[in-house]
Amino acid sequence: MFHFSNIVRTKGDPKILEGGPSLKRPEDQLARALGWFSIGLGVVELFAPRRLTATLGMEGHEPLVRAFGVREILAGIMSLSVDRNAGLWARVGGDGLDAAALLSGLTSDNPKKGNIALALLMVGGIAMLDYRAAQDTKPRRPPRETRRKLYPNRSGFPKGLANAKSGAKQIAAQATAERS
Repeated sequence: MFHFSNIVRTKGDPKILEGGPSLKRPEDQLARALGWFSIGLGVVELFAPRRLTATLGMEGHEPLVRAFGVREILAGIMSLSVDRNAGLWARVGGDGLDAAALLSGLTSDNPKKGNIALALLMVGGIAMLDYRAAQDTKPRRPPRETRRKLYPNRSGFPKGLANAKSGAKQIAAQATAERS
C-alpha cells in the first residue's frame, strides 16, 4: 500500500506499511485549523486591505486592516505552536477588536451595512469556535486534593548504587586488562 509519508523518508528509515487512527485530539485539530485560518485571513488583510474596506464601505481604514492582519498572522503562528492556548486566547481578543471595528462601520450613511452585518455574524461564529478551542486546550492540572508523588529514596539506578559502582569497577578492570 502506498503511503504519502514514505516519499520524504530517507533510505535507512523504516517504511510506513499501514496507518492507524490519528493520535491528535479533536481539540488539537480545531486549534490547528484555526491557526491556519488566522494566517490566511491575516495575509488577506495585510496585502488586500483596500478590497476589504471597499466591500464593507469603510474606505480609509486600510492601515487598521493591515494592523489587524499582522495581529491575525501572529495569533495564527502562536496557535500552531507548543503554546497554542495563548494563541487561541489572542484570537478571542482579536475577535472582540474585529467586532468593535465592524460596529463602527454600521452607520446610517454606509450603503454596505448588509456586508458588515454578515461580517459580524461570521466574526461571532468564529469567536465561538476560538473560545471553545481556547477552553479545550487550556493546560490541565491535577485536582488540588491529588497528592504529589515524591521519590526521595530513588537513585536512578534500578539495582542500587552499590551494584552500579561495582559494575563500573569491573568495566574499568576489564579495560585495564585489555590494554596490558
